[in-house]
Amino acid sequence: MSTYYIYQDQKRCIGCHACEVHCKTEHDLPVGPRNVRIIPVGPKVVDSVPRIHFVFLPCFHCEKPWCVAACPTGAMQKREKDGIVFVDASLCVGCKSCITACPWGVPQWNHVTGKVVKCDYCRHRVDAGLQPACVTGCTTNALRWVTPEEASKLKREQFAKEATENFHY
Repeated sequence: MSTYYIYQDQKRCIGCHACEVHCKTEHDLPVGPRNVRIIPVGPKVVDSVPRIHFVFLPCFHCEKPWCVAACPTGAMQKREKDGIVFVDASLCVGCKSCITACPWGVPQWNHVTGKVVKCDYCRHRVDAGLQPACVTGCTTNALRWVTPEEASKLKREQFAKEATENFHY
């Protein structure tokens, strides 16, 4: 499991895609591939009002990443020290095996370089003590850079708050 996690507060996310823009800028990505994505869900009618929610989709940095197992050259790697899964572009031959192997469609094809790219939590920034570009660029502070334990605690607190607000005596 990764040492890190990007927690999304869906109540704060407005689907502005600033996280995607900051990520693409940070990694100099062309039109097409996206290391992180905002997925709209809905609209659904809730209490007679149409609502739409946005789900933030980075890489999950799996415990046993299928993309790493599928890569024939060793370009797709997982760091021992923190569990970050990344692409060593110098080893990538563009076979796209990792794209096929990932059930969430996280690895993306960069047609300009002829190589695969994916979310690596901006490991160069993390190594410098900074947060990923998507987190720092989030205009509504819907994204937080936390540990998995902190993410679980935040989720439980949010659930408890909502349950208390919706409880009627």
